[in-house]
Amino acid sequence: MKALVTGAGGFVGKYLIRHLEESGDDVVQTDIISGGPDLSDLDGFTELIHDAAPDVIFHLAGQADVGRSWDHVAETFKSNTEGTLNVLMASRSLNSATRVITVTSADIYGVVDSNQLPLDENAPLRPVSPYSASKAAADLLALQAYLGHDQEVIRIRAFNHLGPGQSEKFVCSALAARIAHNEINEVSELSIGNLSARRDFTDVRDVVRAYRLLALHGKAGESYNVCSGSSTSIEVVAEKLLSLSQSPMKLVVDSSLLRPIDLPDLCGNPSKIRKDTGWSPEIPLDQTLSDLLEYWRLQLSLAE
Repeated sequence: MKALVTGAGGFVGKYLIRHLEESGDDVVQTDIISGGPDLSDLDGFTELIHDAAPDVIFHLAGQADVGRSWDHVAETFKSNTEGTLNVLMASRSLNSATRVITVTSADIYGVVDSNQLPLDENAPLRPVSPYSASKAAADLLALQAYLGHDQEVIRIRAFNHLGPGQSEKFVCSALAARIAHNEINEVSELSIGNLSARRDFTDVRDVVRAYRLLALHGKAGESYNVCSGSSTSIEVVAEKLLSLSQSPMKLVVDSSLLRPIDLPDLCGNPSKIRKDTGWSPEIPLDQTLSDLLEYWRLQLSLAE
């Protein structure tokens, strides 16, 4: 399989490329940081895709910071929605048989009642943040490409994923980084935002396996949740990380870390992806958190 990966330099992109190459795939990488076309550059994407002639495009590039989206709405839509449209159009100009894997987010489901959990792919889209609205629009553009152009599109709705190398903009990585910093500097308080929020966490190394399996076995036009099927509160995640700490710390809520609106619980139903691909996550959350904390310890030791 020949694959083109957008957002290749990002957290998930690096893991996906490694997994694809280890699986024997031929991989073409593109990322704006390394000189690839900007998401708004339709002509640039069209030239890139024609030159690469991939069997499948994994579209990961975009603006992934939910908090930033509140203050940069237009930029978020330009990156996530217009960028997805351009990838779809550029691919279609080459060959409608080229499979496009669009990766959005479970945030598109929005606020739901606990009796609706775990969410399956038929749940309504009720985005709350500008980020989730931009991703919901991208999801619908991908569906339209399938329905209107018979384009080979698969829509991935990724729930929370984490692992070594993730940015501090994401809660688990931020907590691990603060603990590693506190260990070095003998700080006894760990700042945290919303303790009660619950999320469905999956290790990024399991997530990229799911992406490749969907490229091979997913059904065109369908949407797929990539998730574990259970949710864990941020408080429990913090306590698990604190149990791995080399020095005693206590949690302290910092109001500056709270979002304007935070979804109380997001938990997905992975039945569909399991049925169509056989995928299920293999790496337990405790192992992922341990690996994440060790990553930050290493990063801070190298920075000294």
